[in-house]
Amino acid sequence: MEAFRQTYLRLCKEGALEPQESVMVRLQECRASRLDLSGLSLSKDTCTMLARAFQKDTFFSDVSLSDCMLSEEGAIIFLTDLIHNTTVKALDLKGNNLKSAGAEVLGKLLTRNKTLIRLVLDWNALGVWDKAFTIFCEGLGSNGALTHLDLCNNQINHQGTLELAEALKRNSTLKVLDLRWNNIGLLGGRYLLAALQNNHSIEQLELAGNNIPSDTLKALEQIVGRNTDRRSALIESHSRTQVLSKEIQSLKQEKGQQFQNLMVTIDKQREEMGRSSRSTNIQIRQLQEALNGRKSAVNALTTRLQMMEAALALSEQKNHNLAELIAKLKVEKEQQLDVRNKEKKKEQEERLSRDDKLLRDIKNLTETNIQLKNNIEEVERRCKSQQQQVFELKQELTNSTAEFKLKLAQAEDRLEIEKRMSKQALEDLDNRRQREVETVNRHRGENEKALQERILKLEGQRIQLEEDLSKTKAACVAERSLAEEQLGNVRAQVRQEEQAHVSSLEEKLRSVRSSLQEIQLQSSQQKQIISEQQAKNRQQITDTDSLRRRIEELQQELSGKDQEKLAEVSRVRVELQEQIGHLEVERIAQGGLKEKIGALEREIKVLTSNHREALLDKESEASSLLEKLRLKEVEIQRMRDDEAQRATCLQNAILTYVRGSPLGQYGSPKT
Repeated sequence: MEAFRQTYLRLCKEGALEPQESVMVRLQECRASRLDLSGLSLSKDTCTMLARAFQKDTFFSDVSLSDCMLSEEGAIIFLTDLIHNTTVKALDLKGNNLKSAGAEVLGKLLTRNKTLIRLVLDWNALGVWDKAFTIFCEGLGSNGALTHLDLCNNQINHQGTLELAEALKRNSTLKVLDLRWNNIGLLGGRYLLAALQNNHSIEQLELAGNNIPSDTLKALEQIVGRNTDRRSALIESHSRTQVLSKEIQSLKQEKGQQFQNLMVTIDKQREEMGRSSRSTNIQIRQLQEALNGRKSAVNALTTRLQMMEAALALSEQKNHNLAELIAKLKVEKEQQLDVRNKEKKKEQEERLSRDDKLLRDIKNLTETNIQLKNNIEEVERRCKSQQQQVFELKQELTNSTAEFKLKLAQAEDRLEIEKRMSKQALEDLDNRRQREVETVNRHRGENEKALQERILKLEGQRIQLEEDLSKTKAACVAERSLAEEQLGNVRAQVRQEEQAHVSSLEEKLRSVRSSLQEIQLQSSQQKQIISEQQAKNRQQITDTDSLRRRIEELQQELSGKDQEKLAEVSRVRVELQEQIGHLEVERIAQGGLKEKIGALEREIKVLTSNHREALLDKESEASSLLEKLRLKEVEIQRMRDDEAQRATCLQNAILTYVRGSPLGQYGSPKT
């Protein structure tokens, strides 16, 4: 460390630069092989001197430059000099806001450097630079040494994830990959899932905060778990092979030592035999017998050696058999995976058939909605025809009023009585109309409240359906994991549970359909009520048209008293004729009655004008009621559109669930 500091000072003096005090203090605090300059603001010149010092004294293995606010040129200089470095194994560049040029240099560094193992790039926004991030991913794909890569908070979208997935398909050394808090999304999750099908080295993958669906996350976790299991199995098999090789080596050493001992004993025996041959001939037989005994011992040892060699060959055969057994297990596992995939495809086809049934049901509902719309249009046409009839009746009313003017001029006294009676009847009619309007408003408010409550219930049912869909997704993932552990026994149970759940969903859909039908029935009832109110309003208009048609109005209101009304009308006519005769006699006798007749005529004109104003008011009220009816129909149409939109949303949610589920991913070629 002191040598590096001296080299840094010397290079600063040669370049006529003042070394940064913060860097010098941090260099004094550093220990062993770790260089920690995190949190310091490093200039371009400082980066240049540090890079040159690294070329002189390269004994650091861990370098931390996090949150140093490196400039683009300084980062390029520092990373370019690290390309040929052979000692740095861990590099931390967190929070330096590296731009496109820095990302490209990082790609070159990963392509050429063979010693860097750990690289931390948090908070650098590398995903913003598409071309530069592509170069970085190409370098990662060709790298053969990096095992830990941290890319948190780098704004990587689904397109960048596609490039990263292509790199992971070619990389076979990366074990830990951190992609938290990016913008990967559903497409990016699928790209990673497809890439990890071919990558067997990733053992830890962090994906929190990326808006990836839960089923895709669980599938990725299963693949990563499979890699870790495979890694542990390889380590275990490697350890077993090492133990077996050590045992074989020890056996070989033991056999060699025994053979050497045997050869030594044989040499000693030969020397003894030579010495004994030079001795007396008397001991030859004894020595020959001893030699024969030694030969038998040698033969026993050789047989023992052969037995040990046979045991060694047997152990080698066992090792070979174990290797073949492992290969067979792998083949069987692949066959089981194929069988599982086929079964999953069958289940997916069954689900698709059920979804098709649901779609057909939804189409039938839309057709019924269209039929109801046609019925509503027919009712509206009838309303228009009735309005045309009302207009014609009004025209007939004007004609009849012209005819009755002459009769009213003759019945002045009777008219005053009828005026009082008509005023009372008008007040009664107004009271009745107000009560009926209040009842109509009250019924309309109650119907609106009922419709709103029904809408809230439907929204609650939709939320419940969405929760059920999410629960079914989780249940499907759990059932798939259980099916991998207990494939034979649990398969029938899983199918039964899925059928029960599908039946429950179908029941809920039927309940939704029934609720929709109830709403439609309520809307039709509301339209019937509105039509009845229109009829009542028309009845009230006809009742309040004119006092001159009092007899006809009484006939419409009291149909059961037709005979009494006819008798009363005839009596009134007789009385009117008698009064007309008296008036003519009195008109001849009395000239003063002319003024009274003129005053009465003026009063009649005032009353007719008042009646016309009342008629206009009634017509305005009728038009306002028609406008309210139109608004109500618009509101009902909007509610139907909302219900149709909710139905389409439910259909889209079911389709996205089927397409986004793990079974859908394995079955469809697009995923």
